[in-house]
Amino acid sequence: MSSSSSLTESQIREWWNEKRYLYNLGLFISGIIAFVLYVIVGVNLMPYDEDFEITLFTIFFQGIGYLVMISFANLFYSLGVKHDLNYNKENTDDFRKNLFNLGFWFSVSLPFLVPLMGVISYFLNYY
Repeated sequence: MSSSSSLTESQIREWWNEKRYLYNLGLFISGIIAFVLYVIVGVNLMPYDEDFEITLFTIFFQGIGYLVMISFANLFYSLGVKHDLNYNKENTDDFRKNLFNLGFWFSVSLPFLVPLMGVISYFLNYY
């Protein structure tokens, strides 16, 4: 059974603000790893795809695009605070931690959809 915490609304907001660094670090690292996997998939599985290319411009452009996506992800992160304040009626730490973990792992897994789509595309078009 989860126990109630005695956090006030401002302490709950502070708890979420302290976790934001970990959230952004996870997004940053997962983006880099997903991009490396995308390059590996593109070079090894898509040699016949004339649209696939990696240049400094595409790396820069995709990096800027990913920073924009991190900004959007942070907007959704703020919804976690609101969800915690509105639906965590018993003010439990378990609810708060589970909500953070759900959002964190969902968010850091999204960038891996790009290399996964490359693998699926390969099998559908070339295999």
